[in-house]
Amino acid sequence: MRFLQSVAAAAAFCGFAFITAGDQDGENSGKNWAEYLGGPGRNHYSTLSQINTGNVQKLKVAWTYAMPDSGQTQVNPLIVDGVLYGVTSGVQAFALDAATGRELWMFGDKSKVGSNTSRGLTYWTDGREKVIFHSMGPYLYALDARTGKIMERFGDHGRIDLHTGLPDIAQDKYMVSNTPGTIFEDLIIMPLRLSEESDAAPGDLRAFNVRTGKLEWTFHTIPYPGEFGYETFPPDAYQNTYTGGANNWAGMAIDRKSGILFVPTGSAGYDFYGGKRKGANLFANCLLAIDARTGKRIWHYQTMHHDIWDRDLPAPPNLITVKKNGKTLEAVAQVSKQGYVFVFERKTGKPVYPIKEVNAPLDALPGEFPWPTQPVPAQPAPFARQAYTLTEKDISPYAPDRDSLRAKFSTYRRELFAAPSREGTVIMPGFDGGAEWGGAAADPDRGILYVNSNEMAWILTMKDTPKASDLAALTPGQKVYSTYCTTCHGPERKGNAKSGYPSLLGIGQRRDHAYVSQLLTTGKGMMPGFTMLSAGEKAALIAFLFEEEKTEPGSDLPASRKTFLPYQSTGYNKFLDANGLPAIAPPWGTLNAINLNTGEYLWKIPFGEIESLRNKGIPVTGSENYGGPVVTAGGLLFIAATRDGKFHAYDKKTGKLLWETQLPAAGFATPSTYEVNGKQYVVIACGGTKLGTRKGNQYVAFALE
Repeated sequence: MRFLQSVAAAAAFCGFAFITAGDQDGENSGKNWAEYLGGPGRNHYSTLSQINTGNVQKLKVAWTYAMPDSGQTQVNPLIVDGVLYGVTSGVQAFALDAATGRELWMFGDKSKVGSNTSRGLTYWTDGREKVIFHSMGPYLYALDARTGKIMERFGDHGRIDLHTGLPDIAQDKYMVSNTPGTIFEDLIIMPLRLSEESDAAPGDLRAFNVRTGKLEWTFHTIPYPGEFGYETFPPDAYQNTYTGGANNWAGMAIDRKSGILFVPTGSAGYDFYGGKRKGANLFANCLLAIDARTGKRIWHYQTMHHDIWDRDLPAPPNLITVKKNGKTLEAVAQVSKQGYVFVFERKTGKPVYPIKEVNAPLDALPGEFPWPTQPVPAQPAPFARQAYTLTEKDISPYAPDRDSLRAKFSTYRRELFAAPSREGTVIMPGFDGGAEWGGAAADPDRGILYVNSNEMAWILTMKDTPKASDLAALTPGQKVYSTYCTTCHGPERKGNAKSGYPSLLGIGQRRDHAYVSQLLTTGKGMMPGFTMLSAGEKAALIAFLFEEEKTEPGSDLPASRKTFLPYQSTGYNKFLDANGLPAIAPPWGTLNAINLNTGEYLWKIPFGEIESLRNKGIPVTGSENYGGPVVTAGGLLFIAATRDGKFHAYDKKTGKLLWETQLPAAGFATPSTYEVNGKQYVVIACGGTKLGTRKGNQYVAFALE
């Protein structure tokens, strides 16, 4: 087994976590890719230039690594001193020789599939110990980076429960972490993915000691009495009797020089109805600047007040330097699902470009209380089209059912910040953005931001929550299914393949009871776990799904925690044509370069192709894309992300495509670049699966031939 090379003794500071690459602004300044997205500033940037605009056409596959399982992987792998650390589709952690792809160790049972989709790992060293932090389900594990063995001294024999430090009411709630934690000195601050229903756990930020696992500080994102922001929720909100969330799931950035942690947060539950949480709802939908040592708030900016559209901040911010009006500013830039870029001075939170509070419609479902204004940056202009700019003329020219789509579109609400409605509200950019979890890359010292964007319209339609009397004629299993499952899988269990939700019909022919029971508890991929279900409810639901239910209609089960909400969504429905393609006109995906020194765009291009249209000679339309870019000092922007399964290299100055290759499966992940033995590599995880693409199980590394 190959061991990590020792870290130079001069770099070891007593009591401090020393990461082997990355400066204070998040620039990956060495041969390693030692932190998630390349460095603490999450800029996806490398100073390596061996591969450049002049020779990128000579890239060839250097090695491949086949995982023991197949399926979606969103991992941005780490590379430290010649060793690559990654995660499989089944959420096992592993280490490879980064020059050859040879496996060194693997942690986790290869025969078991993990309960969440992972985006990577966290590396920590003090110059002596070298530790990999890996989350599986509700647990965070500490592993010896040399061997993959559990570090017994950490927490409870090598792991901590991520429920630690939360109130008692949260202890049985669904919780995973699928984004790597952030290191500051001897602390690791962990993101959390929670339910987005009314049963969500509170999204408190918590820092743990990297050596012991001890909880060091907590920040309440739903404030307690006496805390700043408490009055922006109803008085008992912090007790989590009807709401939760306001969590960071997308990851964080850290300015280690100033000790400021930058934390983007998501919405409070329930996503689409806020009548039970009247108010602006701090600190949901905020960019928070936190003292990383103490957990105290320094400043915050709320990018969406009283969110009822699921407008989570979807990615870590970028720590960059901009020059404006002759003054150099240390800045933080936050991309959003709305297609906006919010830019602030790092230490004060002062906007670099004006942000205007625009009037928002107040007409909404009875019992809802929309906030009267919402923030919109003056610059840069949005990098994705907005619903209110669309008309019937924007229906796709390639749609075979264009006339019926026009008629349907005319019935939907599409004003700026139009509230969820029974008739249907256009969400554009869609629930996945705009920007998504792949985030933005940056030339941190030049102030240039690079972001890929989706341009898919979704339709948010609300309906009355079934009352107990409406469910009286249903069997217990049907009651549970109707309450918890119809939003994604439909009332007839047929799913919605076009939107990525599988059919549950005939599930007994594909899975056994034990698998479905575990899935209902732990979740899988983007499906949350339903930990609120009682044993009786779970058994009844499984019997119904397997068509084995013998209980008579009208039998009693405990009242659902969802039934007290008056409305619920009819599901996550994309606005598609009869061919399953976006119903609005292209582009359906874009790649954007934005000069944050001026607020203007350097270039903007369609990103991604649809094979069926390409074969008809239709120009590049762009497509949905997931996973972010990497930018290098060699003048390149590397990105996979598209459903066509290609890996691309662009000239970062012009947006010109310089090289592309077909991957074994779509790479819905952010690549990494590194150097070993004098050779630069670029590696991408290829799991496919999302957007109906074929499954894959490989990591593929490229280098110059």
